[in-house]
Amino acid sequence: LVTGDMRMGLKESLVEEALARMAGLKTEEIQRVNMLVGDIGETALMARHGRLGQASMRLFHPLKFMLATPAEKPADLLAEYLGGLSDDDLPVACRLLSGNPFPVSDARTLNVGWANASAVMVDLSGVEPGELGTLAVRLGDLGDVAEQIMPREPVEPGRPITLQEAQECFETIAHTRGTGAKAVLLRGLLARATPVEAKYIVKLVTGDMRMGLKESLVEEALARMAGLKTEEIQRVNMLVGDIGETALMARHGRLGQASMRLFHPLKFMLATPAEKPADLLAEARNRSETEVFIEDKYDGVRAQLHSEGGRVEMFSRTLDPVAHRFPEVAAALAGIPHGVIFDGEVVAYSEADGRSMMFSALQKRLGRKTVSAELMAEVPVACMVFDLLYLDGVVLLDEPLSKRKELLASLELPYPLVKAPTELVPVRALDDGPRDGEEEFEDKPVLDAMFDAARERGNEGLMVKMPGSAYSPGKRGKAWLKVKRALATLDVVVTAVEWGNGKRNKMLSDYTFAVLGPDRQLLNVGKAYSGLTDAEITEMTEWFKAHTIRDFGRVRLVEPLVVIEVAFDRIQPSPRHKSGYALRFPRIVRLRPDKRPQDASTIEEVRQIAESWA
Repeated sequence: LVTGDMRMGLKESLVEEALARMAGLKTEEIQRVNMLVGDIGETALMARHGRLGQASMRLFHPLKFMLATPAEKPADLLAEYLGGLSDDDLPVACRLLSGNPFPVSDARTLNVGWANASAVMVDLSGVEPGELGTLAVRLGDLGDVAEQIMPREPVEPGRPITLQEAQECFETIAHTRGTGAKAVLLRGLLARATPVEAKYIVKLVTGDMRMGLKESLVEEALARMAGLKTEEIQRVNMLVGDIGETALMARHGRLGQASMRLFHPLKFMLATPAEKPADLLAEARNRSETEVFIEDKYDGVRAQLHSEGGRVEMFSRTLDPVAHRFPEVAAALAGIPHGVIFDGEVVAYSEADGRSMMFSALQKRLGRKTVSAELMAEVPVACMVFDLLYLDGVVLLDEPLSKRKELLASLELPYPLVKAPTELVPVRALDDGPRDGEEEFEDKPVLDAMFDAARERGNEGLMVKMPGSAYSPGKRGKAWLKVKRALATLDVVVTAVEWGNGKRNKMLSDYTFAVLGPDRQLLNVGKAYSGLTDAEITEMTEWFKAHTIRDFGRVRLVEPLVVIEVAFDRIQPSPRHKSGYALRFPRIVRLRPDKRPQDASTIEEVRQIAESWA
């Protein structure tokens, strides 16, 4: 117990069963109350003295209980829990369990921040800031730290926090200005919280949405609660942009009244990488397509554009509003005499040259609250529009891509809105070579020629899209396939490592790497975190721990002895690295134990690749 090793040999479920026999009750009665109050000890006393009926729910305790159940049961448990809530509490619970106190269509944010939440936790728990930092590195999640360090009993005990009280506090925090004032409000809420409640409150206020439940599970639970298909719930939630309102509409049989509301982001349809032309060919033939759309894959910022009645908004792939970063695009969008939702990509673009500029140019406009006229002139942009999801009151998501492309082609778009050039290509042209009875294609296969042309236009590669496909928000399928090729590979030396996130939060999985400079010194050129297996990362974690030069908590400088091979799509100028360059989209190809640090690639090689691409 004192070392935190909870593998006692008994499971809590066995204690629950024993309490049920002690009190002559059903095990399910004990389990339900324990789920509500989050304390097996309190549950035991309530069972002994016949007070189970007095149990009231503690905020988020049902969530912890659900996540401890087998994978097939959480939706049923969640449906039972949601079904027992009042109309006032149901929408609040659905939003909180989906990881956000506000609807997706609501622009409010809490903006508490990691440092602010940490200071409140230190104050209430009495732990040293250094200890909290160490735990945060080890656990990889500030909410998990809160569960460990907060007192077992609330600092200010009293009646449990209700859903309405939690929501009112979140709304007040959102409206309050100043980190100090927000911290006072957060302290008041956490002082009344159990460790489990503190865990999820901290996750919410710091913007860490890894609650353990996905919104899709809440949608599934609502479907079971209302006796509906999950797809019906998902569609209405997509249309109205509020899982809470969707829950009430499902409960009261009003899903049919839902209509599309603009100015809340829809989830983006995602593409699957295609390794070789045969993959494209197989998918097209599997769908009985005779032709496919092929268009450039742009190296910019994915954007969803909404316009109706003179109002406009743009959303990024992370569903954040970004119209303020691209005022010239927003102005052009406002001039369209239609209600529309476009899907597209904003790129740094030279209208005179008719080609995209490097992503590093576009980066100058990202992360800014305002964009000056000077910066707009220095980094001109265009939005390459490649899909139409809504037009004048009609939702087009279920229409085939060919129909959506046809409607998009009929619209007049003012610059810098540009209809992304699209070519309809016979499926047979995707084949690498001749088939029986067919003539041989040109020396260079069609796909290769189109890929090279896209690169010449300053773009990443190609997108291949199936004409008969619907638009599937939030899903990565094979209706859209992306064709990218590594520009080159380099052998680099690992100079620093960082603890990963999510399931890799106990692994040193993020590698900063360098090439050799003129005097054989190491010059960093990037960081990669994908490409190795979990087994390889686990093995390398132990090696890096044993060869750490300096430990900064989350990041470690390590002995520069490990060589890895990395692939990448581009090289761009970067003031962040002494080398003056950074690799775009680097991924680890393999470990190179056969090579020594002095065998690594040089800065001159990097320079030559960068200049040849430019």
